[in-house]
Amino acid sequence: MIEAVGLTKRFGAKTAVDQLSFQVRPGHVTGFLGPNGSGKSTTMRMIVGLDRPTSGHVTISGMSFRDLPNAQRHVGALLDAKAMHGGRRARTHLLAVAQLSGIPEKRVDEVLAVVGLQDAARQRTKGFSLGMGQRLGIATALLGDPRVLLFDEPVNGLDPEGILWVRTLMRRLAAEGRTVLVSSHLMSEMALTADHLIVIGRGRLLADMGTQEFITHNSAGFARVRAAETDRVGRDTLGETFRKAGGRVLQESDGALRVTGLDLPQLSDLAHEAGVRLWELSPHRASLEEAYMRMTQSSVQYTSTDDPRAELWEPEPLSVPEWEADAAPEVPQKGFYAPPPPGADARPFLMPGNPGELAGATQSNPEDTR
Repeated sequence: MIEAVGLTKRFGAKTAVDQLSFQVRPGHVTGFLGPNGSGKSTTMRMIVGLDRPTSGHVTISGMSFRDLPNAQRHVGALLDAKAMHGGRRARTHLLAVAQLSGIPEKRVDEVLAVVGLQDAARQRTKGFSLGMGQRLGIATALLGDPRVLLFDEPVNGLDPEGILWVRTLMRRLAAEGRTVLVSSHLMSEMALTADHLIVIGRGRLLADMGTQEFITHNSAGFARVRAAETDRVGRDTLGETFRKAGGRVLQESDGALRVTGLDLPQLSDLAHEAGVRLWELSPHRASLEEAYMRMTQSSVQYTSTDDPRAELWEPEPLSVPEWEADAAPEVPQKGFYAPPPPGADARPFLMPGNPGELAGATQSNPEDTR
């Protein structure tokens, strides 16, 4: 078992891990989740003694990693698939690790077979693809047949077959009673692999619970309802009926209704009483990704915005055709008009750009310029 108590790590003025406490129990695959920069890798490095905590402590089976006798036989870790000498052959790399830990040579060939690298045993690792490097890193972690295993992004670079293999391997290792901690950004894969989740954000613990419990606690349940009628009559009738019955109704972009506050039997009965046939009545099944995004939205360190491309592409000014000159809306700033797409029954719209076009135009309604 892995146990962290008040684990804190500071790098100068930056606190990477802040008073983190948790347990990783044997017999389960525990997913270790968090946004980039949340402190996951730093925490895993402290578990295996690569970084010293500023305060607090972390133990493996009641002992710090540095105090474990022949730690390679107790703990296996994949923290960086590239952490190997590129000039060494795959088998030589594993053999060197085995000899340092007193592991029999035959075990090297066993783990090469387990990860599917028998045919690449004599290849130099500098020529390995990212996926092959991941497999060799997993082989290194398995070399001492340890009871505690840590994997940081183990499926990175693997093809679908490789991802399925890793998922099966993780679950098999846990079924053998081992302690398995897996960090990953692939929520769909974690939903299929992890029994338990530890979620952190900005170095602090956000959640420590079972996977299904986490999804339930951090997801909004609702029903999707779609009327059989293709016009708005059926949809509007349904919406009004559900609102009067105490439901909250939102319209989705595809025309379906999202309803909360009423269960499916009630919705079916209400639609029948209103005389509206249904094409869809289904419960919303929340995903781990949805729950994770809801939980960590305030802890994301790096966020993106739309790329305006203002300095990369400047459209050519377009003059207004004479037949549209009277119909073109006036605008409060200098600009130019672009014609609508072919076949579109609409007036031209304002495009940002050349201040020399249509100088002096005015407009009283600012919404026309958005």
